[in-house]
Amino acid sequence: MADLKALSEAVIKGDQKTAVEITQAAIDEQMAPAEILEEGLICGMNYIGARFKANEVYIPEVLIAARAMKMAMEILEPKLAEAGVKPLGKAMVGTVKGDLHDIGKNLVIMMLKGAGFDVTDLGVDVSPETFAEKAKECGAQIIGLSALLTTTMPAMESAIKGIRESGITAKVMIGGAPITQAYADKIGADGYAPDAATAVDIAKTLL
Repeated sequence: MADLKALSEAVIKGDQKTAVEITQAAIDEQMAPAEILEEGLICGMNYIGARFKANEVYIPEVLIAARAMKMAMEILEPKLAEAGVKPLGKAMVGTVKGDLHDIGKNLVIMMLKGAGFDVTDLGVDVSPETFAEKAKECGAQIIGLSALLTTTMPAMESAIKGIRESGITAKVMIGGAPITQAYADKIGADGYAPDAATAVDIAKTLL
């Protein structure tokens, strides 16, 4: 029997080779794809997320773990689709217009995927129009806006305005180094997260 605890540990250690091998073995043994996802991959990422929140591990460790999960997910995703396993929710994340920073955004995307969300990455320097258009296209339930510069913070307000005016009912979360809860309240965001692990918790509550 493929060992899902060992799969979880491979994700935690960022051991891509082992993560892929155990995932493949579990698939070959006809183990339920949802079980492989929940007991193996998500379990490992949840542990990393909790340690990241507690400042026990840092961004490099999270990125390495997320990469191991991503490699395993590439072979598991078709099986999840075949089995009709639905994602936890649909999210869409991008860095706002004028801002080219993407490490924080990428980290949030990895953590959301690690929690079972289907995530669309809009990249950086995303206009308010693009946020609204793409949210309609992909049917996002959660929209994440990222900004790392104080000068690009106003672009968040424009993006939220554009999303609301388009009649999109998705919940909007914001985050980034200069962002605060007070700013989120001021511009009408539905949620604010100070870090990637908290972003997952907030996204779950907004669904």
